[in-house]
Amino acid sequence: MTLEHLSQQSGSIARRYSYDDGEVIVADFGTADVSVDVLEDVAIVVAEHDGEQTQTEVELPAGEAQAFINNGVLTIEVRR
Repeated sequence: MTLEHLSQQSGSIARRYSYDDGEVIVADFGTADVSVDVLEDVAIVVAEHDGEQTQTEVELPAGEAQAFINNGVLTIEVRR
């Protein structure tokens, strides 16, 4: 799934940044309750807002990924 699809499905603003040593994916979910599970090549993002829940799978590039959420902003860092 692309970040554009994530933005449309969840109502968030999402961006992907590429660097020499990896990528950073950032999505702002505002006041939604968000959780994320990172598997080897996919991040499963679940967002709940106003009683409505959406689940999205975001394909990740090859590398070591870690995710964290701070004030409704999801950040996934992938190191190559």
